[in-house]
Amino acid sequence: MCICPQEMDHPIVSAVNATAELFVSTPGPVSSTSMVTTAAVHAASFVGPQFAKQVMRFSNQTVLDNVPPEMLSRVGVHWYQFPPLWPVWHKILGLFMIILGLIGFCGNAVVVYIFILTPGLRTPSNIYVINLAFTDFIMMLAMSPPMVINCWYETWYLGPLMCDLTAYVGSVCGGSAIWTMTAIANDRYNVIVKGMNAKPLTIPRAIITVVIIWCHGAIWASLPLLGWNRYVPEGNMTSCGTDYVNDDWVNNSYILVYSIFVYYTPLSIIVYSYWHIVSAVAAHEKNMREQAKKMNVASLRAGDSGGVSAEAKLAKVAMTTISLWFMAWTPYLLTNYVGIFARKHITPLATIWASVCAKTNACYNPIVYAFSHPKYRAGLHARCPFFVCGETDEQKAAKQKAAAPAAEAGSTHTADGKA
Repeated sequence: MCICPQEMDHPIVSAVNATAELFVSTPGPVSSTSMVTTAAVHAASFVGPQFAKQVMRFSNQTVLDNVPPEMLSRVGVHWYQFPPLWPVWHKILGLFMIILGLIGFCGNAVVVYIFILTPGLRTPSNIYVINLAFTDFIMMLAMSPPMVINCWYETWYLGPLMCDLTAYVGSVCGGSAIWTMTAIANDRYNVIVKGMNAKPLTIPRAIITVVIIWCHGAIWASLPLLGWNRYVPEGNMTSCGTDYVNDDWVNNSYILVYSIFVYYTPLSIIVYSYWHIVSAVAAHEKNMREQAKKMNVASLRAGDSGGVSAEAKLAKVAMTTISLWFMAWTPYLLTNYVGIFARKHITPLATIWASVCAKTNACYNPIVYAFSHPKYRAGLHARCPFFVCGETDEQKAAKQKAAAPAAEAGSTHTADGKA
C-alpha cells in the first residue's frame, strides 16, 4: 500500500509517526497500554481531544471517559495519560466536601449573624472579621455543591459556564479572604505596635478597605475570562481552576504574577505585622516584670496568677494563623508551580486534594479570628449557646468572684483557730 505525500501531512499520520519514533528510541520492552496512552497524548497535540478520547477508548484507560464533549476542548493534554480514578475516591471527596460545606456554611453564617446583631461587636475592626466570614460563606456556597454533584457523576457535569463561574467565584473569594486577613493583621499592628501614634480606624475607612479588597479580587479573577490563562477542569475533572498544564508561557505567566499579588505580598505583610506585634508585646511584658520586681510585687496585673504570659498567647495565635494559612494555600500553589515547571509529577488525585485543601481555609478562619474573641463568645452564648465550647470569660469571672468570699472566709476561720 502506498501513502502519497498529501496523506503524510495528515494530522493523524503525524501523531502515529511521532508515537512510533518515541517508542523506537525507547530502550527495553514497551507495554501496549503505554503505547496507547502516548498515542492519545500525541493525538491530542496534533488532532484534538475528540480523536484522543477515541484512541484511549481502546484501552479504557483515561480519566476523561465521562467528560462531556463540550468540555473536552478545555482539558489539557497532560490528563490523557491517566487512568480513571478509583470510584471510591469520588465518593470520599464528595462526602468530605459535604462536611466541609456544612461547617463552612453554618460556621460563617453564625459569625456574620452574631457580629451584626451584637451591639458591642459593631466596631470598625470587626468589619474585617465580618467580611472574612462573608467571603468564606460565599466561597463554600459556590464551591461545595457543584463539586459534590460532579463527584456523583465522576466528572465535570455542569458545563463550561458553571466551570467559569465556580472558578471565578473561588478566585475572587480566595483572594479577598487572604487580603482581609492581611487587613486584620495590619489593624492589630497599628493598635498594638503604633498605639496612639496610629491613625484610628473608622467604619467608613474599614468599608472602603473592604470594597478595595473585593475589587482587587474581582480584577485578578476576571483576567482568565478575558484571555490571560483560562478556567479548566483539573485533576479528576470534578473541580475547575486555572490552567497550569499549558505549554503557553503567556498563560503560565498569569499564575506566576497572580501568586505575587495574592500570595507572597499578603503573606509578607502578615508575617511582618505579627513579628512586630509579638516583639512589642514581649518588650512590654519585660518592662512590666521589671517594674513589678522593683515594687516587690508578684505582678502589676490584678488577678494574675502565673498563667501563660501574654506574649506566649499572642505568639501562639500568630503562629496558628500563619501556619493554617500556609496549610490551606501552599499545597495548591505548589501544584500550580509543579504543573508549570515539572508537569510529569502532577497526578489527578494529588491535584484534587490540593484544591480541596485550599477550600478548607473557609472553615477554620472563623475559629481563629472570631471564636477566640471574648465578646463574640459572650454574644454566641447569649444567642446560640449550643455552639459554645467551654466557659466564656464572663462565666469564669463569675465563678472566681463567687469563690473569693468562700476562700476569704476559710482563711479567716483558720486564723481564728490558730489564735
